[in-house]
Amino acid sequence: MDAPKDHQNVVTIDVHAAKNLLNSSDYRYLDVRSVEEFNKSHAENAYNVPYMFITEAGRVKNPDFVEQVAAICENEDHLIVACNSGGRSLRASVDLLDSGFKHIVNMGGGYSAWVDAGFAGDKPPEELKTSCKIRR
Repeated sequence: MDAPKDHQNVVTIDVHAAKNLLNSSDYRYLDVRSVEEFNKSHAENAYNVPYMFITEAGRVKNPDFVEQVAAICENEDHLIVACNSGGRSLRASVDLLDSGFKHIVNMGGGYSAWVDAGFAGDKPPEELKTSCKIRR
């Protein structure tokens, strides 16, 4: 097996490049925010597989994350991985690359940057965004 990857092996793109990929190619948007965050607002046609769960003890990593992604995506699928601000999606991207996914890009700035770029619709940003306590 290949050596484990780290965040330096992850390609990170901005929201404009992500939007272009989603509009012009076979990339899919994988949202790794919690179900609660996803249900508040998300990109059109996004898939949601939480990288972390909100528990009484705080946030904990989803132990089945890779298996859950593998249940809906193939290793050869082209995925844009996004969270709220970019930290969880970066770690999720590393895990996916380590598990054999080949075409993974991290969306820098996350869904918050997506909203700020005007890609989330007409609602005010405060209705669409969530605060995020997880940082790189």
